[in-house]
Amino acid sequence: MAGRLATLAGAALLLGAAPARAVEFEPRLTIASPDPAVREVALTFDACSGAVDRRILDALLETRAKATIFVTQRWIRRNPEALATLKAHPDQFEIENHGARHVPIVTDARSVFGLAAAGTIQAVRAEIGEGAAAVETATGARPRWFRGATARYSRDALDEISAEGFRVAGFSLNGDMGASLPAAVAERRIAAARSGDVVIAHINQPARSSGEGVAGAIRALAAAGVRFVRLEDAAMKSEDGRPILPPKREIDHELRVERHDDQGDKPGGGGHPAGSHELSHLGAAGGEPDQRNDREGQLQTQHDLAQHK
Repeated sequence: MAGRLATLAGAALLLGAAPARAVEFEPRLTIASPDPAVREVALTFDACSGAVDRRILDALLETRAKATIFVTQRWIRRNPEALATLKAHPDQFEIENHGARHVPIVTDARSVFGLAAAGTIQAVRAEIGEGAAAVETATGARPRWFRGATARYSRDALDEISAEGFRVAGFSLNGDMGASLPAAVAERRIAAARSGDVVIAHINQPARSSGEGVAGAIRALAAAGVRFVRLEDAAMKSEDGRPILPPKREIDHELRVERHDDQGDKPGGGGHPAGSHELSHLGAAGGEPDQRNDREGQLQTQHDLAQHK
């Protein structure tokens, strides 16, 4: 009996020593009560690092489509002219916090799809706080929303964001899969946005074809009479989403793509690596598939991945 107990105790110690698998959340965000008389869509764009995609910005200006732009401290420093354009249209653009250095807000994993994660709650706090300070310095207004790199979060990080007084900006429709989709696919996905959708796309990758499709979708939505709203314009419904268990095998070893965008100062960099939330074919809640992620889109994404290997 004593031997058996010793064996069980040893096994327990071994189990206790084994690192727990990370649990991440990908929050979902929608317009809480869209106007039943009109199709309402919230366009949100991440400006992670790198440059500005003038195709998208020009389409927004041309159509006067309202949008919420999430900027990092790095992007602010590198794009003073684009920032000035956003600030010159305060009734059209809402500028919010995408962090300081585009670090995933995760404490229970060393990396998220190839990007080094914050790792500690202190680093999470710094990424949020320094990003917020940069936005406030640049615009004169304190941001109210935060979206972290990869849009995935550990549970304690979500709690910290709330404690710091920010709301987490999830999404319900992934428009460009991290600026990785071909133009035609990106345009079709975003143009199919339903009333109440919060769309995520990227405005910092001018060299990628997806930007052409995003710009085309903006014009198509405007022509269809869509009412564009910023996050500050309407009540939003937020859900933390179901826990996402990453695969046991590190996906970033299989998808060696675009890591240099967030590890250097190369122009046009800073998009999310393929394989992150932009290449997920699950809905934002991490469970039910988005029915608009059709088979053609999946095949196009697989083709795009192959080009980066």
